[in-house]
Amino acid sequence: MPARFRSTFFGDLDVDVTFDAAIGTMTHFVVGGQADALVRPRSADALSILLRRCHDSKVPCRVLGNGANLLVDDIGVDGIVIKLDHECFKQTRYHKTDRGDALHAMAGADMATTLMETVRHGLEGLTAMAGIPASFGGAIRMNAGGKFGCISDSLETVTCLSSTGELITHEKNSIRFNYRESRIAEPIILSSTFALKECDPIAIRNKVKEIFSWKKSCQPLSDSSAGCAFKNPLLPDGTRMSAGKLIDNAGLKGFSVGGASISNQHANFIITSANATARNVIDLMQTVRERVEDKTQVHLQNEVVIWSRDHEVVR
Repeated sequence: MPARFRSTFFGDLDVDVTFDAAIGTMTHFVVGGQADALVRPRSADALSILLRRCHDSKVPCRVLGNGANLLVDDIGVDGIVIKLDHECFKQTRYHKTDRGDALHAMAGADMATTLMETVRHGLEGLTAMAGIPASFGGAIRMNAGGKFGCISDSLETVTCLSSTGELITHEKNSIRFNYRESRIAEPIILSSTFALKECDPIAIRNKVKEIFSWKKSCQPLSDSSAGCAFKNPLLPDGTRMSAGKLIDNAGLKGFSVGGASISNQHANFIITSANATARNVIDLMQTVRERVEDKTQVHLQNEVVIWSRDHEVVR
């Protein structure tokens, strides 16, 4: 961010600002560089004004959720990174509708905490998110999920802020959700609503325990990792093949570049050690793509999002 913005861009806004912020260590990889400015708005109005100001000044802005599916390049990112971790962006509330129970969640609300709340209340709808570390905004943006379902299954509405700070609410049926992506044009997801069903709390708790047990048995949950590195590729018959199986069959389990390595437990997980760099991860992902494509003619697409000043980073 140009120096001229540092004294004038945020001065009248109700925000907290950290310049040259080490956002890489805020991700689950715990590696990577800085953001020119990390901005934490204290209200939705301040966020709206900030977005409009970024738009008018052509300053790039990104949103950092829980950092569970993100890699920040060592050279960092330009512009502004927004973090919605003020209390006003982390609230949830439950209410009754004509169709039954519903949840309203702000974008910064923690998925794991809220899931366990719904379990205690005997409300089904978020069970598929068990073991997925995410904020609601980030989960909706990537249509997070797995073999047990995805976040969009019980979604009803999404309220966003446009690049000029205008509130826009979408019904679920107006949004195109695909495998690990949502076609939401607005840069900020502000809140969302979900339809929930009353169920036996013990049955829901047991279901969540089963999902956690399954994930613990086959995924390196205790390591520094961003979850699945690559999307499961779509085959000509419309089914998806396991990216982890393709990587394993290419003989890459345990393969490493610097401090980044392919998990021996699940080949679609890249884990980082204390001496790892973001470029280690980027280079390792490139090697995996090349080896798998050479062996199978299947091109793997990133599931992990990479932020960088360098537009030539392989996506």
